[in-house]
Amino acid sequence: MSDTFRALRVHKTDAGQEPRFEELSTADLMDGDVVVQVEYSTVNFKDGLALTGRSPVVRVWPLIPGIDFAGEVESSSHPEFKAGDKVVLNGWGVGETHHGGYAQRARVKGDWLVKLPTGLTPEQAMAVGTAGYTAMLCVMGLEKGGLNPDKGEVLVTGAAGGVGSVAVALLAGLGYRVVASTGRKDTEGDYLKGLGAAELIDRSELSGPGRPLARERWAGAVDAVGSHTLANVLSQTRYGGVVTACGLAQGMDLPGSVAPFILRGVTLMGVDSVMRPKADRIAAWSRLARELDLDKLDAMSSRAALGDLPRLAGEILDGKVRGRMVIDVNA
Repeated sequence: MSDTFRALRVHKTDAGQEPRFEELSTADLMDGDVVVQVEYSTVNFKDGLALTGRSPVVRVWPLIPGIDFAGEVESSSHPEFKAGDKVVLNGWGVGETHHGGYAQRARVKGDWLVKLPTGLTPEQAMAVGTAGYTAMLCVMGLEKGGLNPDKGEVLVTGAAGGVGSVAVALLAGLGYRVVASTGRKDTEGDYLKGLGAAELIDRSELSGPGRPLARERWAGAVDAVGSHTLANVLSQTRYGGVVTACGLAQGMDLPGSVAPFILRGVTLMGVDSVMRPKADRIAAWSRLARELDLDKLDAMSSRAALGDLPRLAGEILDGKVRGRMVIDVNA
């Protein structure tokens, strides 16, 4: 097997940062005890930030971006993995401070890897990707907060995006009545209803400044937007409800009040996918393999090649990417 492989690396220049397609060797990779032949990666919102430089995601130069990947172990000195194992990786600073998934080979710490659960291929795992894995963590958070389908309807914001699409499909499959908030009702309505959304609302209903408390509507919510949207979601959450927050597409601020927490007992649960303990990762991926409708996963997924990444990075930040985008790094 050739020691060279193709990769997309970003370099820091006097003019900013520049993505370059390069031929590298294993010696160019960072330290780790497992070498993986990468088969697929994805484009997540954070990847868009890393590739465009719109936010300082990349902190080591030059760096191979890509915060997740799936593939086959080539060699390993880690006790849990051997050559031929199918694995998936999400987070741990990969694509930020450690070379990531936008290459045909990766070397990482085995502690960062999860064995691919039975029932998912590497391609399907990256159709799920970090966004879908985060959606599963959000669902698990809602359940931890005491939510069940009998409590009432659940809102998903940014519903046509990666996290939102998987969250809609998962919650609908679990029996919840799902309300999907999107800025693309006219173009994505049929798509979201096909994933299981029972009702659509326009994101403009939530994206402007709101009152500290509004009419109670949701028993729970998954929010990937932040800012005014999250503040409005909290103000409209029913007594004892729970909201899981995992994104900042609208902004990092939270211009709300304490009223939903101290007058309605609402729980706001932050969901981090980067440093999540391994037991939670295994549980999330196991549930995704069991509970996510693979036909719906296919309906929300598109395919692209490594060479498409510079274009796709801007598109995902501009809200033009529907659902999940799978990157075939060998195409």
